Amino acid sequence: MGKLIFSMSVSLDGYVETPDRSLDWANVDDELHSHFNDEARSIGLSLYGRRLYELMAGYWPTAESDPSATPPEREFAAIWRETPRVVFSSTLESVAWNSRLVRGDPVEEARRLKAENEFSMDVGGPTLAAALMRAGLIDEFRLYFAPVILGAGTPYFPPLERRIPVQLLDQRTFASGVVYLRYGVLPSREDRFVT
Repeated sequence: MGKLIFSMSVSLDGYVETPDRSLDWANVDDELHSHFNDEARSIGLSLYGRRLYELMAGYWPTAESDPSATPPEREFAAIWRETPRVVFSSTLESVAWNSRLVRGDPVEEARRLKAENEFSMDVGGPTLAAALMRAGLIDEFRLYFAPVILGAGTPYFPPLERRIPVQLLDQRTFASGVVYLRYGVLPSREDRFVT
């Protein structure tokens, strides 16, 4: 069975974007971007919602030709183009850049993809991740805490009806002050006693 990972930069107070959806607070230097590239290389498939797809497809397909792009950014552009992705949207007419459009239920599609594949997949964006989290489909959380407090915005974790027990798998501090925490989801207490 495949593993589903939710990975994002997050403010110290738990937000992944400001109320106006800005990401200008997330300072991604070369060290951090190189780490992101290493993580991206291990992903066999990305799951995107419409907003994230439009944001990423608006820059990364041609980022290698941007004269201001850093070497890690150029490297990520190549990784991004090569990684297949599933885009969930009821409004997009088509998708490009190694992407497949799905109009159906993202929870059912993610469940099917996990069952049919052995590789790691990542989910991009907090809205899509929230639906998959509530369905118990996310296996790993990777948080990159930036040294900033936003005060409001879109939270990394949505309100949940039940607890998700996790175990710390890895941690790292970057020179920029970003702190990386990687957690694996444990079976819930109820699941552990089912025979």
